[in-house]
Formats: sequence, C-alpha cells, structure tokens
Amino acid sequence: MDDRLTPHWLEIFENCGLEIVEDQTHDGPPVNAALHAVNGVEVRPSAEVSDSDPQALEKLSREWHRRAEPARLFMESGDFLVLPPGSGGSKVGWVRVRDRGGEDLPSRVAAATGAPEFIAVSVDGRHLCASTVEDDDYWVVVHEF
Repeated sequence: MDDRLTPHWLEIFENCGLEIVEDQTHDGPPVNAALHAVNGVEVRPSAEVSDSDPQALEKLSREWHRRAEPARLFMESGDFLVLPPGSGGSKVGWVRVRDRGGEDLPSRVAAATGAPEFIAVSVDGRHLCASTVEDDDYWVVVHEF
C-alpha cells in the first residue's frame, strides 16, 4: 500500500463509496495544473447550483454526473483518478478508484468531508470533471488537458 494512503484517507474513500482499484498513486496531469483548471480566476463553471437551494447537493450530484460521462471521465470499467477529497488531498496525488455508490458522488463527498469538493480526471489524465464551492454556489468544472 502506498505510504501516502494513510488510514485517514482510506476511511474517506470508503465513506465516499470509492473503491481503490490500485494501491499506488498514478500519473495524472500535474496536480497544480488541475487545481488551476478548477480554481483559476478565469475559470467558468459548466454548471452552477445555488448553495441556498434546499436540494443543492442532489442537483449538484446530477449536474456533475451529467457532465462527467460526456467528458469521458470514466473508463469502461468505471475507473477514474481522483485527488483524495478533503484537506491535504493534493499532497497524496492521483489515486485510481471506482465509484460503487451510484450517481451522487458530490453528495457523498460532502457527507464524508463537510464539502462537496473534489477533482477527478480520466485515467489517461486528459479529461477533468470537478465539483467545487465558489462563494454562494456549487460549481461543476470540466476541463481538457
């Protein structure tokens, strides 16, 4: 098991319904490039949901999944790469996972970490689909490297 995947991270992945497919970190795009693609000042969302909406997390989950598939995020097996959600995840690097929880990943990430924020990329590192919090909104950001 990769040293960076401490029991803390393993518990977060489990609580999010993400199965670790391989126990090593993977080469996705440079982490800083992915963070900039999601958080840069020029970034515009592919979808936006007001966090004041009573069904905000459910709507965010639908919007994220609606964009993740056409963005070619998932392999046929359902595998993709993700930075561990929560504080410090970018230091761990890309981890190959499979979502076994259905079409509500942002909601599950929020339940496990307190916020629906995470960055996922295709296994080839070319396609990104992220969920992030910006001011009073939840954003879905899609990017190609």
